[in-house]
Amino acid sequence: MPGGMEMMVILLIAVLLFGANKVPKLARSMGEAQGEFKKGRQELEQELEAQTEVSD
Repeated sequence: MPGGMEMMVILLIAVLLFGANKVPKLARSMGEAQGEFKKGRQELEQELEAQTEVSD
């Protein structure tokens, strides 16, 4: 995980690249993508656990 100074640099670069108006939208979409990824990972883990239980 990036520290405080690294996050400030990343935020500054994002503002320069995308403009101040688009940064909140970009952050929101990244958060939603991360949530979907976690959800998919949890579903896969549950599926794998169910398969190992059936095999035993």
